[in-house]
Amino acid sequence: MPRRQKEPVTSLFSSVAGGSQPEVAEFSESAWIDVVRKMDEVYADLIRYEADLESKNHALEGAHRFISSVLSSMFDVLIVCDAQGRIQQANRAVTELVGSSEDALRGRLLHTLFIDDNHELLDTLLGRARNEVVKDVELTLAGRDGPAPVAVNCTPRRDRRERFIGMVLIGRPVGELRRAYDALNDAHLELKRTQQQLVHSEKLATVGRLVAGVAHELNNPISFVYSNVHTLRKYAERIRCYLAAVDVREADTELAELRRSLQLDRTLEDLDPLIAGTLEGAERVRDIVNDLRRYTASQRGDPVPVALATTLDSAAHWIQQGATRPVEIAVDVDAALLAWGHEGSLHQVMVNLMQNAIDAMEGVDRPLLWITAGRDGDLVWLRFSDNGGGIPPDDLTRIFDPFFTTKPIGKGTGLGLSISEAIVRDHGGSLTAANGDRGGAEFTVVLPRAPDATL
Repeated sequence: MPRRQKEPVTSLFSSVAGGSQPEVAEFSESAWIDVVRKMDEVYADLIRYEADLESKNHALEGAHRFISSVLSSMFDVLIVCDAQGRIQQANRAVTELVGSSEDALRGRLLHTLFIDDNHELLDTLLGRARNEVVKDVELTLAGRDGPAPVAVNCTPRRDRRERFIGMVLIGRPVGELRRAYDALNDAHLELKRTQQQLVHSEKLATVGRLVAGVAHELNNPISFVYSNVHTLRKYAERIRCYLAAVDVREADTELAELRRSLQLDRTLEDLDPLIAGTLEGAERVRDIVNDLRRYTASQRGDPVPVALATTLDSAAHWIQQGATRPVEIAVDVDAALLAWGHEGSLHQVMVNLMQNAIDAMEGVDRPLLWITAGRDGDLVWLRFSDNGGGIPPDDLTRIFDPFFTTKPIGKGTGLGLSISEAIVRDHGGSLTAANGDRGGAEFTVVLPRAPDATL
């Protein structure tokens, strides 16, 4: 079979050349075939490059979505800013705290996110962050719902030439943690306060039982002494009457001599003051026993009318007996003024307030304590004013806190005013502290008023 001759390929070049020069057409057609082959190779490379680029772009989009989801899921705040401190990126935790979108935050100065008081600290932080990693600095965001404290770590950002181009701030909100810590601390303090009050109450109960026993033991012999002295006084009167009768009858000289030798006249003269002194001592012991009973009486049962003047006199007597130097206590209280309460507990409050005032006047040349009282509708008030140095303003807010004291170690437990305030509060009243017009401290006790006594 004869071989078929291949027809010449007509090219764009030969068509343009008009086919008048076969050698040129042949050469041009070969070159064109090479060009088409090269173009095919370039196109195949472009297709391959496009496929690779699309694959890498897909991977990049996946990585971007992953990073975005991580940033959005972070509870910690994350802020990226440039070298001038302008925000470039912020995560969802930041936008939710400050109430602005990321687009609205982008380009703003970092300082605008924080409260004014933090600006100086923030300048220091940004200056340090250019050269080092700064850890655990507490700043406060100007949050949408109020200030939001965060513990911030700051890391510098650098380019491939290690030039500083910005920083990354990561902060953990500490508001909830702080509130939880404060609540735990308050619970711990309340537990300690309750424990100390239980210990103190148990000590008082023990002392109360001891004093009650001592009072009972003292009261019996005192009763005998008191009764016997009264009987002795009657006997003395009888002896005096007898001797007077003997004088009238002018008995014999031996009887008169015996009277002189026995010094009966001097004995009769001394008898009255001896009896009076014995009675006074017995009455004083009786008063001490009654005061001990009153002081250790528990706050049980319904409140009763308490004569404030009488209770104040007893408390003042206690304080003056135990004072290391003379203290003038001026009491101006109506004897008819009554308050509802428990006398033993109110006696303890008065003793505590008087003793506190005396301790505050330790460096005063002439210590003076004024105690006044009055009526205010259904309430009565007692005011204890001294001429000491007063109360520092910083101490006024915590003077009734348990264990707070300004006294030297060993001189005070810091429980006296706290217990007194609790007792008055349990009575339905209040105990407040202030600095008086005379310069010293002023404590005011307010209690429910009972009907005035009939004098």
